[in-house]
Amino acid sequence: MNNEPIKLPMAADQGEEAVCCPEEPLLLSYGDPAEANWVTGQLETTAGSVYRIATNPDRHDLIGSFKARWGFGRMNYTIPPALYAVGKPDNTSPVLVSANYKLSFDHLRRELTGLNLWILVLDTKGINVWCAAGKGSFGTAELLRMIDATRLVEVVSHRTLILPQLAAPGVSAHTVRKESGFRVVYGPVRAADIPAFLSAGNKAEPAMRRTQFNLPDRLVLAPVELTGMIVPLSIFGAALFLLNLAALVIKGSLVSFSLLISQTLSELAPFFIAMLVGIILVPALLPYIPGRPLAWKGWVLGMLWTFIYTTFISVPAGWLHTATFYLTLPAITAFLGMNFTGSTTYTSLSGVIKEMGYALPVIIFSAGLGLVALVAGYFV
Repeated sequence: MNNEPIKLPMAADQGEEAVCCPEEPLLLSYGDPAEANWVTGQLETTAGSVYRIATNPDRHDLIGSFKARWGFGRMNYTIPPALYAVGKPDNTSPVLVSANYKLSFDHLRRELTGLNLWILVLDTKGINVWCAAGKGSFGTAELLRMIDATRLVEVVSHRTLILPQLAAPGVSAHTVRKESGFRVVYGPVRAADIPAFLSAGNKAEPAMRRTQFNLPDRLVLAPVELTGMIVPLSIFGAALFLLNLAALVIKGSLVSFSLLISQTLSELAPFFIAMLVGIILVPALLPYIPGRPLAWKGWVLGMLWTFIYTTFISVPAGWLHTATFYLTLPAITAFLGMNFTGSTTYTSLSGVIKEMGYALPVIIFSAGLGLVALVAGYFV
């Protein structure tokens, strides 16, 4: 591929003197991704140099995506906010707006092969479009800032921005139009529909406006949630080990180290499985569990697992052990189920706030009582 800078045709309202580039390239303020594997060259515009990007993710992107999905380096998986070129866009080419979370960026660009357009990447602090819109980082102020910072009015002659539909909660379209002159058009939910959307003159079919939220969509966050449980599960396992050791010392019945480890792992197992229930089964069965609150859905499956465990797998020795399981295991699954509120179409921001207001205190109280019963069970 030719990496030589390409001269962009002048916008209709630019004179001959506008051909010269400004003294400082457009993108220096946002870091320099020149060595990034997804950059194929530069394109010269009347407003400065713009990096041209590849639309086919390579092995570096795939490895980075895998690591991010599992929570490794997730909060640093970003690209510099700037204006980027796909193909050989000119002053009439469409402008898509996206987040600087690289998974979002990669998902978008791989659907744009063969197209000539611009991508305006906002600084969403490494958060995806939907969550950033809810938090305000994919919002009106940031969009206006980037329109001004990239001198977009000098790059394109039209005044239309195509935003992801899921960004709508964070952007005031009429304010953007008033402050910048750019009209906001919301594209389809899925990046795969963008070529058809553009071919239809920026019109979306009804199906493009809906998200299916099927099983793969609901399970996509399971890996990162599993990784996030490693530390708390390890701490809890260490606490169980120390409790077992202390109880045996007090009772004067010391056993071998290997037997102590085996006993600790056996006691940790129902809590580990409760985490798996909350992380995997709750989102997988979300449409089929009765009720609307996600904490409730998690609690239902947690109670079911507790019943199965205490009835068919390991019958508790006494009421303290029974109380431990019935108070803690459903609390774990309820908390993990409620944690799913940020990535589901089943609720809204106000619904999440309301649910956390009444569910979180109950979860904490139940888990707290369960831990008291757990500790007491070792010494009674």
